[in-house]
Amino acid sequence: MTALHTPQQRALGTQGLTVSSIGYGAMGTAAGYGPSDDTRSIETIRRAHELGVTLFDTAEMYGWGEGEKLLGRALAPVRDEVVIATKFGLTREFDVDSRPDHIREVVDNSLRNLSVESIDLLYQHRPDPKVPIEDVVGTMKELVDAGKVRYLGLSEADGETIRAAHAVHPISALQTEYSIFARDVEPILPVLEELGIGFVAYSPLARGFLTGAVQHRDDYDASDFRRGLAWWNDDNFEANLAIVRRLTALAEQKGASLAQLSLAWLLARRDDIVPIPGSRSPRRVEENSAAAAIELTADDLALIDEIAPDGGIGGRFA
Repeated sequence: MTALHTPQQRALGTQGLTVSSIGYGAMGTAAGYGPSDDTRSIETIRRAHELGVTLFDTAEMYGWGEGEKLLGRALAPVRDEVVIATKFGLTREFDVDSRPDHIREVVDNSLRNLSVESIDLLYQHRPDPKVPIEDVVGTMKELVDAGKVRYLGLSEADGETIRAAHAVHPISALQTEYSIFARDVEPILPVLEELGIGFVAYSPLARGFLTGAVQHRDDYDASDFRRGLAWWNDDNFEANLAIVRRLTALAEQKGASLAQLSLAWLLARRDDIVPIPGSRSPRRVEENSAAAAIELTADDLALIDEIAPDGGIGGRFA
């Protein structure tokens, strides 16, 4: 099938990892956003690849292996054409666990679940205060040396942790939530530039608030975690909708959708930022992929800063 648009490539870090400028986040295929349909999810993942997406992101905790299995099945026919990222370090009780033996166990499980010989990009899902980051990255380096992992990443780490990790083995990417609504990572970006580390922005559409299809929390499935997030609280929801309306008006002036404007904003921040929007709809993937062709002017960026100077109202957590 002919691609509607092929996203350009971007480097993540200075170790040789190159991916499409817009990736794909697979959490929603297995967790977090209510019931999903595996057949539809696989169709969506394969459509993303047809459109030129090469970075596909999952994690052990997305369905505790089920998300990895689904992504592995979807990408099996094109394994050599894509970069598969996964993560370790959380428990079923949503605690953290980055003990070396646990890392090794999770990685072996992930290799089986994904049906791959190596993981292209391995992240620590969250920092573990009980395990020094030097020990964590030392174990990750062992996995690189063993051929089980190619590149290393961290998620939601602070600047001090990133520096200490990078001193043990080069870190290619930091993954943290980043969007027009969630900007608290910005003080860390200069550290990444200094060290030559790329940035992967998860939830670049603010967990759906910036898709043009946001709903009141009561309209989501009971299992949908957004029902408890502060952006959807009754005290904040209308104020955030007002922000969305102004952003949508700007997007329409650009001949774009709200989602495309939001992704283009991230791409314009730095040339080593790669957003990974997730979707279970091929049509949405087509829309997101096309955002790579949208250019925002300095005036556009200034207006977005004026509309949402501090991000969404209420912060990105519950």
